Amino acid sequence: MLVVLCTAPDAEVGATLARGIVENRLAACVNLVDGVRSFYRWDGAVQDEREVQLVIKTTAVRFDALAAWVDEHHPYDVPELIALPIERGAEAYLAWVGAQTS
Repeated sequence: MLVVLCTAPDAEVGATLARGIVENRLAACVNLVDGVRSFYRWDGAVQDEREVQLVIKTTAVRFDALAAWVDEHHPYDVPELIALPIERGAEAYLAWVGAQTS
């Protein structure tokens, strides 16, 4: 099981991405966290932007398909997509994640 982080430029884009990810069974659940402020270097300058954070719960087996879908549908040239392993969790919840992504 994985938690995958992905930022988006605003809540509307984030919601569109989240819905598409879940509808395509690429993840069981996506939380959309508004009010993220991101600092990063892009095009040779430090950027300071408001974004939303998608917190995506999926399986390792679905990660490559998720990454391909995000690459195709995300408006950024280089979208953030960082997978973190879930080391432990409620058995029933993790079973649900597995069932929703298969």
